[in-house]
Amino acid sequence: MAFWAYILKCADGTYYTGHTDDLELRIAQHHAGHFVDCYTRSRRPLELMWASDFPTRIEALESERRIKNWSKAKKEALIKSDWNSLSNLSIPPAERASRTVKSTPPPRAPSEVEGSPHTQPFDFARGERNLGPIIVLVRPQLGENIGKAARAMLNFGLTELRLVAPRDGWPNPSAGPAAAGADVVLEQAQVFDTLAEAVADCAHVYATTVRKRGVTKPVLTPEEAAQAVQREAGRSAYVFGPERSGLETEDVALARAIVTVPINPEFGSLNLAQAVILLAYEWSKHAALEQPTVEELLPPAPQEELEGMIAQLEAMLEPAGYFFPHSRAVATRLTLRTMLTKPGWNHLEVRTMRGVLSTLARKPRNA
Repeated sequence: MAFWAYILKCADGTYYTGHTDDLELRIAQHHAGHFVDCYTRSRRPLELMWASDFPTRIEALESERRIKNWSKAKKEALIKSDWNSLSNLSIPPAERASRTVKSTPPPRAPSEVEGSPHTQPFDFARGERNLGPIIVLVRPQLGENIGKAARAMLNFGLTELRLVAPRDGWPNPSAGPAAAGADVVLEQAQVFDTLAEAVADCAHVYATTVRKRGVTKPVLTPEEAAQAVQREAGRSAYVFGPERSGLETEDVALARAIVTVPINPEFGSLNLAQAVILLAYEWSKHAALEQPTVEELLPPAPQEELEGMIAQLEAMLEPAGYFFPHSRAVATRLTLRTMLTKPGWNHLEVRTMRGVLSTLARKPRNA
């Protein structure tokens, strides 16, 4: 069942925002003046200008409440899908009057921090160091989740973390233990009041969300987003919303594209660290990260050695009556040979197995 937030334009040019679980019925009720005390009853005719569906009534109600507090210009930007204007209007008027978006100098790359052992891959195609995407957590609620996100980042070579208005402030004593050693990420984390400030130096911003929320933007998988980050010039940022509700519409409006994962529609709930690790892993597949040491395997044993092992085993099984009945002996031997030749035994493994067989063939020492 879907729930809707919607905007109606009244005859006097004003806007009315509401929410419902049956959009078609509710609009018809507004047109008919069904609600005696409703704002729209004396301002007909009405026109539906915008609507967006949500999986729960709480989310639809929160969207209604939020939009009702917007200025007329901001509502019209949403109606027109004018994301640049919506982004600009999301900045407090006092700040907007003095500047468009506060410019925040980018933090030094981890490889430039004195004593930092964490280096980033060099992009030979562009002749510059690829710093990887910045991870931006918007209004994170729990310090533990920030720590777990930092741990996920460092596992895949990402070290730049930016926090937007963390609920419990920063630094948070609960983040350290949850980071499990990813202290370099927490120590370098930067805090911003608004998302606009946090991504001001980023040329490419990707909003992570399960729901599209009626926003018309390119929708990418984590793999597609990682490929885009690798080939694009300029800094990139992956933006993650609060644990409980995810990104708001105005947050998504700041992004160039949406990143989403095809998951169970009946349970679309990833925790913050899981979401971060999905995107960080996909990015790491295109980065020059160190791989675990691979032990070189021994070459397969010569066929002569393998035949000797099989013959030895058959010689031991014959007197024990393993190949009975005789009518099935050929098929049984073939099955045994197929089984023993499947693994691709190396020389050492063949010698070990023959030693086992030789031991079994001996009479017990105390016999």
